Amino acid sequence: MTSIGIFGWQGRMGRAIAQEIERVGETLAGGVDQGGDPVELAGRADVLVDFSSPSALAANLAAARGAGTPIVIGTTGLNDRHHAMIDEAAAEIAVLQTGNTSLGIALLSRLVRDAARRLGPDWDIEIVESHHRLKVDAPSGTALMLGDAAAEGMGTTLSDSGVIGRAGLVGARAGGTIGFASLRGGTIVGDHQVVFAGEGERIELGHRADDRALFARGAVRAGLWLASAPAGRYTMDAVLGV
Repeated sequence: MTSIGIFGWQGRMGRAIAQEIERVGETLAGGVDQGGDPVELAGRADVLVDFSSPSALAANLAAARGAGTPIVIGTTGLNDRHHAMIDEAAAEIAVLQTGNTSLGIALLSRLVRDAARRLGPDWDIEIVESHHRLKVDAPSGTALMLGDAAAEGMGTTLSDSGVIGRAGLVGARAGGTIGFASLRGGTIVGDHQVVFAGEGERIELGHRADDRALFARGAVRAGLWLASAPAGRYTMDAVLGV
């Protein structure tokens, strides 16, 4: 059995992951929340899963590197500094970072990348995401991940082509951009839609999460895969085997 430790284990995702670990018959190494000792947990786990907060990432990565323990990072709201830390850690340990641990979202990302590449610059791309009222970051990590996939398919980067939110007299839509819209309300687990709008036609690719357990299933599956992987930076594509 694989021993899995959880950073942020008293949050919604942490509790769901603990339940999934028990369901599949693996071993829960324990968990750490704010104020806990990540070093002690990293030392007794075969693999770590982090759903804590961006502010905790540096300490959690340091603990994982010190113990040589692979880590799955599902925390969203990360910035360029966090990604630089992840790149540095991936030189020493296996790190899988994703904005969404759903296997369906992983497949959707590939479809979006392929569609953007094949349709070309004449098709406008808009990403619409909806989440519960308590979500603190926008756009969601998943929306940004889908935006990265679209940008890659277009042969550009999201930093160059992304347009996050519009208000006022913004003028006509600029070609070659990827727009984002974020909706917040109620108890929506997570809806994502990528719209490709061409002349007289639209293609809509989407994913709807109805139960938070699906993210826990993907996170545990990712952890079990990562536990035996060599050092490097991975995405959910590797778990899908593509």
